[in-house]
Amino acid sequence: MSQENKGVKVAIQKFGNFLSSMVLPNIGAFIAWGLITALFIPTGWAPNAKLATLVTPMVTYLLPLLIGYTGGKIVHDHRGGVVGAIATMGVIVGSDIPMFLGAMIMGPLGGYVIKKFDKMIEGKIKAGFEMLINNFSAGILGGILAILSFLVVGPAVDVVTGWLVKGVDWMIHLGILPLTSIFIEPAKVLFLNNAINHGVLSPIGLEQAKEHGRSVLFLLEANPGPGFGILLAYSIFGKGTAKQSAPGAALIQFIGGIHEIYFPYILMRPLLFIAAILGGMSGVFTFITLHGGLVSPASPGSIIAVLAVTPHSSSAYIANICGVLVAAIVSFIVSSFILKTGKNKEEDLEEASKKMQEMKGKKSSVAGMLTANANKGKLDPATVDHVIFACDAGMGSSAMGASILRKKMKQAGLGVKVTNTAISNLPDNAQVVITQEELTPRAMKKVPSAYHISVDNFLASPEYDRLVDQLKGNHVESVSEENVEEVSSDKEMDKKVLKPENIFLNQHFSSKEEAIRFAGQVLYKGGYVQESYIEAMIARDQLTSTYMGNDVAIPHGTEEAKTQVLESGVTIIQVPDGVDFDGEKVRLIFGIAGKDGGHLEILSAIAVTCAEMENVEKMATAKSVDEIMEIIGSSFE
Repeated sequence: MSQENKGVKVAIQKFGNFLSSMVLPNIGAFIAWGLITALFIPTGWAPNAKLATLVTPMVTYLLPLLIGYTGGKIVHDHRGGVVGAIATMGVIVGSDIPMFLGAMIMGPLGGYVIKKFDKMIEGKIKAGFEMLINNFSAGILGGILAILSFLVVGPAVDVVTGWLVKGVDWMIHLGILPLTSIFIEPAKVLFLNNAINHGVLSPIGLEQAKEHGRSVLFLLEANPGPGFGILLAYSIFGKGTAKQSAPGAALIQFIGGIHEIYFPYILMRPLLFIAAILGGMSGVFTFITLHGGLVSPASPGSIIAVLAVTPHSSSAYIANICGVLVAAIVSFIVSSFILKTGKNKEEDLEEASKKMQEMKGKKSSVAGMLTANANKGKLDPATVDHVIFACDAGMGSSAMGASILRKKMKQAGLGVKVTNTAISNLPDNAQVVITQEELTPRAMKKVPSAYHISVDNFLASPEYDRLVDQLKGNHVESVSEENVEEVSSDKEMDKKVLKPENIFLNQHFSSKEEAIRFAGQVLYKGGYVQESYIEAMIARDQLTSTYMGNDVAIPHGTEEAKTQVLESGVTIIQVPDGVDFDGEKVRLIFGIAGKDGGHLEILSAIAVTCAEMENVEKMATAKSVDEIMEIIGSSFE
């Protein structure tokens, strides 16, 4: 594939992810609307004319406004969300159909416009006039966009939707609607599914549902059958980690409705796109033949959601269940053939998950789900005497996590040794390994016999307490000096590693890269690292986010960059307004350079301190460097 074509593909994938991000946080509202529709409309489970009046306002106003607000907020936080919602109101009022697609356009546009305005006037407003300017700018720009969307965007979307309606009617008339699976199934992997389902199919389906009481269009994208069949085939004919994790993934996909979880399995064997397409086509054909359909969209695409919004008649249930089953059977048969006739090798689930995360352009929780459902080895609490935290470099996040768990083990009276290391240095006899969820596949590959625990918050994960509880019931020992590595209480903070001049208050950054570079420059100018270490810090965060939880990030270099560290050093950067780290707000940044473990005492103190949100709040709002030094220093007492 040429670089140009690859760039276009990545752009489409990121665009699809952005559109999905506007819908996913609001799935609860779609479920509420779907249930109210299924229950109270005239053909519902409990017809009620009064309660049925909720249906139209929810689909006309609530859902598009939520999508518009979320789209604006993604672009420019709350102000972007407010302006996005105002702009969305214009397309809602200016159209006779539900404006999901219009909301996906006007929400982000509103956020973008106010973001550009705020950047233009940044630093130019006189003190005391901030609230006046902020409120009037949002109101004026939002009002202008609402008028524009009312007069132009709404009517334009109406026209486009009219064309699509005619196209769908034409396909139904010719009996070729199943062919839409050729586009819909691959579009899922490009993260365009929510845009297609809610932006295009839902508005058309709602018109059909009003006239006929149901619409098959609601099932084109939401059918869980194709993905379930693929995962079932992996459960029987897959290899290695992919086979081990597939049963759990199938349950999450079919019952939980998270279709995203089977995308890496397709990416491991691209020929499986054929299985997904044929499964989708056979399902649509079955729905049409048996007159299946739903009264409203099924969100998420779970079998439970599908059944919940199926019309209240036995024939409808039979049709929809058959459509799902046929799709699953066909995709299973085709997938099984592809897996059995392909090369006899262990599928690289880790690499496929990375590809999917690259598509999304951000951290995905799916990798964690996959590894969490793999066979992670057995935990025998009675024999565990060593827990290892592992990360890429073994100098930052793993050290902080180890410090917190070490303290919990000591408080519980457990003689369990807790250490940290780089994944590449994990010993073959490791018993329990804790990693960030994106790194768990690498750790499992390194020591498959160990019991693996995935966490997404090294500072405050419930997995720590769960592990301690498991060990307490079966493995109580007295704490010994040999087994518990703890910072000695008579040690003081190493002022050479953390100097007051390396603590910066009231900083502001437009991006996490800018913040990481600032931290790297501090370490470089302080003589702790070579200048090339800065780029290694950027690379490390791209590999796996250095966000630790509790509004804290700890950017540091990759494992390969350890040779660029001259001596251990730490910088603390306070960002009161926060900076975005992959969708997480960070107010405290700890830039780290570790050499021969010289930074571990201070890092341990930082971890223990930041494990309490109250301490984080104090540090994030501290007015002096001395306050921050005192808060961290208290962890040495």
